[in-house]
Amino acid sequence: MKRAPVLMAMACGVAAAMANGAPAAAGVLDQVRQRGQVICGANPGLAGFGVPDDKGKWTGFDVDYCRAISAAVFGDPDKVKYVPLTAKDRFTALQTGEIDVLVRNTTWTMSRDTALGASFTNVNFYDGQAFLVRAKLGLKSALELNGATICVQQGTTNELNMADFFRSHKMEYKPVSFGSAAETVRAYDAGRCDAFTSDSSALHAERLRMTNPSEHVVLPELISREPFGAAVRKGDDQWFDVVRWVGYGLVAAEDAGVTKANVDEKRSSDNPELRRMLGAEGKLGPAIGLPDEWLVNVVRAVGNYGEIYDRHFGETSRLKIPRGLNNLWNKGGLMYAPPLR
Repeated sequence: MKRAPVLMAMACGVAAAMANGAPAAAGVLDQVRQRGQVICGANPGLAGFGVPDDKGKWTGFDVDYCRAISAAVFGDPDKVKYVPLTAKDRFTALQTGEIDVLVRNTTWTMSRDTALGASFTNVNFYDGQAFLVRAKLGLKSALELNGATICVQQGTTNELNMADFFRSHKMEYKPVSFGSAAETVRAYDAGRCDAFTSDSSALHAERLRMTNPSEHVVLPELISREPFGAAVRKGDDQWFDVVRWVGYGLVAAEDAGVTKANVDEKRSSDNPELRRMLGAEGKLGPAIGLPDEWLVNVVRAVGNYGEIYDRHFGETSRLKIPRGLNNLWNKGGLMYAPPLR
């Protein structure tokens, strides 16, 4: 009973604000629509994930995720503004509202998900930390790095993972930290460090930037688990749902055999699962503020998850990273979407 006056006062305050014409704060989806574009936090330039060309056009795995979100919201994959962010600045940009979504090969950790005002939506890439070394050293294992000087980027999970690895194996090392990936790569390439540590996918990409890429090898061990995912600001369930289900929709489409080439044909199928997924039946899209055909627009624009992966990491790409854990659940991987129903 003692709380009733407080609740009444709060209600009166809301009523007064409405009477005075004070608008309710718009959610991110409404802001995105009013602005006419999604603002996506991106890597300043990492092969495979996101790289701008000399005309400012972005391509990459993370870029296609941003384009997928734009396609879901607008029916157009190109209504995206990319904001290049260093590792140490990425969460600040999300917290302050500079970006709507962070899709930047970013590891989902408990502290990031609870203490930085971010909510990770789903895993879009399973990775692990490794070491890049010069082939001439003849090293076969990270366990041979005792006493090594190691280049690492500040503001990444790589710093703590490396410390844990060397401590648990009672090995010594000297870290040399840099503020950006570009600085870290240049320092290692110049011979300032014996090894360079980062996520395995990043090492395969950064190896291409070395003066002589063939002179460097990625050691086989993965010393950590690095699940990458998109992150949004806490407190907006609708925008969280949009970004989450765009990610799951890409995986579900691949699992159901829906591709960029056949998505329109599949939508006309008699299969009830496909009809619900592709908006021919039910109201899955409107439930989160999207049109019925949101997933059709997504797949039509960027393809399914497998098509995106193959385009940027597959055998025809420069990186040629096996799908491994990023394969579908029924092909030996971990990619699995909750049912779209």
